[in-house]
Amino acid sequence: MKNEVNLRGLGVALVTPFNREGEVDYARLRQLVDDVIQHKANYVVALGTTSESPTLTQQEKHDVVRTVVDTVAGRVPVVMGCGGPSTRVVIDKLTHADLSGISAILSVTPYYNRPSQEGLKEHYREIAYRSPLPIILYNVWKRTACNIEADTTLFLANEYDNIIGIKEASGNMNQIMKVVKHRPEGFWVISGDDAITLPLLAAGVDGLISVVANAFPAEVSQMVNLGLNNRFPEARKLHEKLLDITQACFKEGNPAGIKAVLALQEKLEYYLRLPLVRVSGEHQQYIKNLMENL
Repeated sequence: MKNEVNLRGLGVALVTPFNREGEVDYARLRQLVDDVIQHKANYVVALGTTSESPTLTQQEKHDVVRTVVDTVAGRVPVVMGCGGPSTRVVIDKLTHADLSGISAILSVTPYYNRPSQEGLKEHYREIAYRSPLPIILYNVWKRTACNIEADTTLFLANEYDNIIGIKEASGNMNQIMKVVKHRPEGFWVISGDDAITLPLLAAGVDGLISVVANAFPAEVSQMVNLGLNNRFPEARKLHEKLLDITQACFKEGNPAGIKAVLALQEKLEYYLRLPLVRVSGEHQQYIKNLMENL
């Protein structure tokens, strides 16, 4: 199963647009999906961290996924976020969700509980046994207080054919490089950090699941594909061009930063759901200045 889904290149972790009434703006979501695909995204991710998924109702999550799948219309793979602090609840979600049109699930480590490495192995083992779709591990310890160590990733990659890859957002270069070096054939290692993707491409990762590509899909896609083709001097120029705005997108939290950029591009209205709020006025002006200089 590891080779059935192609995750090489650029994946976009889609934001969820809201309108001034606080409802999901499905028309804007469809436009965003079309935009990133037209500008060479290789796949899209629905209900990831950037989607504000913890603030969505179950019905909204269903409707967001159906909107993304229907808009994609088979042009690229669709990955769906499906994780949580309870193994049983994650399995229940997979059992009852409409997975038509979904190529793989992205399953974040259990948050809040802080399981041991053995607990993580058991968690993903249960999901692997019951999931009808391939699984991408998602390691983002700054949000979950739980790191998947390299040896655990490699154990899961070797033990279960339907665990096909990992989105690595730990920022730990040594850990990521160890997984790249020792992974089994067909196991995808994907950067989850826009800002350090260029050095990770040099170390051998297969691509990026990007936040910044919501706003700059063409440039990020080009940078990733240049790196994948060992054209690093050209890739570095694009990396440096985007570096300041990339760092600005995360300075006061994601997706507050990227939504500020998208609002300036008039791709959505600048609304988030509590407890998330807009970036400060000062930082919003800084982002505006960067955009003008771009």
